[in-house]
Amino acid sequence: MDTTQDPRPLYRLALDQLEKLIAEAGPETLDRPTPCTEYDLRALLGHVVGGIHRLAFTGEGGHCQDVAAATGELPDDGWPAALGRARARVTAAWAEDAKLDRPTSAPWGEVPGRNAVGGYVLETVTHSWDIARALGTALPLDERLAEAALAIALVALPAEPRGGSVPFGPVLPAPAGADPYTRLAAYLGRAA
Repeated sequence: MDTTQDPRPLYRLALDQLEKLIAEAGPETLDRPTPCTEYDLRALLGHVVGGIHRLAFTGEGGHCQDVAAATGELPDDGWPAALGRARARVTAAWAEDAKLDRPTSAPWGEVPGRNAVGGYVLETVTHSWDIARALGTALPLDERLAEAALAIALVALPAEPRGGSVPFGPVLPAPAGADPYTRLAAYLGRAA
């Protein structure tokens, strides 16, 4: 990832997209499987909202291992509000420009803050695709976000080895002419 850029505007766009998807995730959809095979939709929403809180906590100066990724028990219709709270917290936590250069504890190690935020751009965009697939939504996903997330993945995630500390499956081939989300999913080991 280019450490001279500010990933916060891109992260806000990713959160805008996620917000639209979560608004479509009604109680009747929460038991659906997702392309992120270890999670059904309810568990994936908990993982994503918990990740936003984790990024907020690190922006507040905390260590990423000190915050649980779980959101706790939520009513089935509580996901939009939970995302709203997480979004407000993460926005406030990363408002200061100086934090982008501060050493920050991320799940993948201590990195400059901009790299931590960039990693969560990748996380949010990827899981938005997972959520969209689980919902079968007609909502168009922003291809610019997928291009940016793929660029981050190509720099930050090795193609090999996968598994263990690299929580992605082996890189899969993307079909010729595939859209950016399909290429991103394939690079992360997800079948489109």
